[in-house]
Amino acid sequence: MRLKVWIPTEVFFDEEVKKIKAEADDGWFCILPRHIDFVTSLVPGILSFLLPNQETEYLAIDHGILIKCGPEVSVLTPRALRGASLGSLKEAVERQFQTLEEKDRATREFEAKLEADLVRQLLEVRKYV
Repeated sequence: MRLKVWIPTEVFFDEEVKKIKAEADDGWFCILPRHIDFVTSLVPGILSFLLPNQETEYLAIDHGILIKCGPEVSVLTPRALRGASLGSLKEAVERQFQTLEEKDRATREFEAKLEADLVRQLLEVRKYV
């Protein structure tokens, strides 16, 4: 079966796989090629898959939607990271979280500066009214 993982800007992953394990709101499940078609929402966590060469790889995903239709499984998620092992994936997730935290902090600082500038300008205008 074919696994495609879509993030907002691109197809993040598109390969043949033999088995997929993921977690939905009601628990873990496994998909094999001849399973019935279905749709489910995914919780943030790890999605694992077995490649044709019998190696297991992992994707860290944010929440998302999984759609199985015939031989194709699509996962739509805002963010995903791939790792050959859980250890390497953990390090990649930690790096990404650190980067996101830095961007969030810079955004909050910029918003505070804009707010302070707006208040100063409103006080200036009030002096002349």
